[in-house]
Amino acid sequence: MSLFLIDSHCHLDYEADLTAQAQIVSRAKLAGVAYMATIGVKLTTAPQIIDTAARYDNVFAVVGVHPEYAQEEKPFTDVDALCCAAAHPKVIGLGETGLDYYYNADTKEAQRELFALHLRAAKKARVPVVIHTRAADEDTIEILKQEADDDLTGVLHCFSSGEKLARTALDLGFYLSASGIVTFKKSAALRDIFKGVPLNRLLVETDAPYLAPEPYRSRINEPSYVVKTAEKLAEIKGVSFEELANATTENFFTLFAKAK
Repeated sequence: MSLFLIDSHCHLDYEADLTAQAQIVSRAKLAGVAYMATIGVKLTTAPQIIDTAARYDNVFAVVGVHPEYAQEEKPFTDVDALCCAAAHPKVIGLGETGLDYYYNADTKEAQRELFALHLRAAKKARVPVVIHTRAADEDTIEILKQEADDDLTGVLHCFSSGEKLARTALDLGFYLSASGIVTFKKSAALRDIFKGVPLNRLLVETDAPYLAPEPYRSRINEPSYVVKTAEKLAEIKGVSFEELANATTENFFTLFAKAK
């Protein structure tokens, strides 16, 4: 496989200026980031996410409801609606979905319900699910185990949780995605977790425009910066940058089969 990277999770639609957006995609390509997945946070804005992906040959879409919006999106979200969105040729997965009790503990019930709905829809549509989890490890484990079967696959994006959730996810066949957080000075424990993740179960991402890696931490993040995260992940794993790039690219296409 020729050497290139994939930013498996970014939010291109957060840049409303289409000229600036196109420049972001162009800079990524120049940096060796051949493909990107732009991720939705509301099902009601899925058409916007799909339009963004359709604008570029090298951008894919993932659509779903972020736990932050679980309460307001609940009336519009069910398995059929998610499967309908997943049927679009540019849509390669469902999400980001999951649980976030750090800022949104008051909507736990709605979050849990929509998380389970996404997992069931992903199985029905035969696409992977992109999971956001924060301060909710035990409930995430519980729901994943309840819904797990041979048809359920996905990735825990921007992984920054504990060893127990990491091991559970890997045991269930999921991937873990490293963001710029692994480059932060205070992330030694997280780096230790990623050191133990098999190379064939890793992805890299930016979560742009958030969480820019060192040495860009004070800047607005963008897909081209995923190179720095990949460099740090290669160091953590004790492999060459080339081996890490090829492995994470192959992993992306293995997980997101519609992107092939």
